[in-house]
Amino acid sequence: MSKSAKTIYVFFIYMIISGLGFVFIPNIVLNLVGLPASSDIWVRAVGMMTILLGSYYGVMAKNEVKSFFYAASYGRLTVILFFIGFVLFDLAPLKLIMFGVVDLLGAIWTLRTLRTENKE
Repeated sequence: MSKSAKTIYVFFIYMIISGLGFVFIPNIVLNLVGLPASSDIWVRAVGMMTILLGSYYGVMAKNEVKSFFYAASYGRLTVILFFIGFVLFDLAPLKLIMFGVVDLLGAIWTLRTLRTENKE
């Protein structure tokens, strides 16, 4: 597995763990983000979608799909912008931004690794 694939695989693990948290212990996860507890099904549905999306990351990493690595990284760069917007419009608590930072740093890590691999 290439170094860039490993960065995607790490994000796969992060997404699976996050998704499982939303499915099985949603109120703990919501509390971490600074959102109120909820018994609504949407929280668990978000967890399910996160697990499914995460599984795509795992498959793409194992198959070295570089075009996916780029697309996923550029998409993940926008997460922080959305989260900042949500906070600025008082739609979400400030804590949410730290989760966007995880995406930002992960995307930068993947893109830098891809650039290094392209130079070799």
